[in-house]
Amino acid sequence: MPAAPDTAAPSEGDLELAADQAIEACGGDAREAVKALLVANGFLEAELEALRASVSTGYARGRFDRSRDRKE
Repeated sequence: MPAAPDTAAPSEGDLELAADQAIEACGGDAREAVKALLVANGFLEAELEALRASVSTGYARGRFDRSRDRKE
């Protein structure tokens, strides 16, 4: 069985560097950087939902309760 992924939070320095890089990528505009990150997060959430839907319940051993995750 593979080891669980490392879930440790990134260090403060890593977060600062990532924030600086995101702002720099958006021409120094922090508001545009936040908007870009929100769009990217939405894309990743949609991708995660599609992957969860494609994994069988037996393989996931019931880890994903599809009735609970379903948005109506």
